[in-house]
Amino acid sequence: MFYLIRHGSADYTEKDTKIYQGFGNHLAPLSVKGMQEIEMTAADPRLAQARLILSPPYTRALQSAAILSRCFQIPLQVETDLHEWVADQTYVYLPDEQAARHYDEFQVCGGFYPPGEEKAWESLPAMRRRMIRVLRRYCGLGDILVVCHGLVIQSLCGFHPENGEIAAFDLDSCIRDQNTEQSKG
Repeated sequence: MFYLIRHGSADYTEKDTKIYQGFGNHLAPLSVKGMQEIEMTAADPRLAQARLILSPPYTRALQSAAILSRCFQIPLQVETDLHEWVADQTYVYLPDEQAARHYDEFQVCGGFYPPGEEKAWESLPAMRRRMIRVLRRYCGLGDILVVCHGLVIQSLCGFHPENGEIAAFDLDSCIRDQNTEQSKG
């Protein structure tokens, strides 16, 4: 079983200062509240048998994963493809205003491209495929904690979690459902 955990709340008080400009905003650490959220998450008994923690490379997720690693005394591994939603699939960093317009369009479209259209931003199905590629590498290893971002969890589970919230995800069932849908179509 995979337990998807949204990272704790970040401290963006230094946003757009020092190195925390543009992409550097992803370097913002957890806030005190965010650390408390993850400490509370660690008390959930569903997580007690976990054997490994996966995390994307963003500070708020890594710090959340490090807290869980300390609490459970299990290893932590960085998986770069667990990254947040991308505003531009060419992986060019967009100015904040343009990225915000792409996110607004993503929201208006519900995360799906309109029929017959391709957009610059990453769709929910594309995020889902990216996540499944990563998770497949860890099938059969027991319970795994995956600290990640809200939209990533939404792409797999259909809802946007709160900070520190856990979503159980059975990859085998997901793959079976996909195979059933493909055989029908």
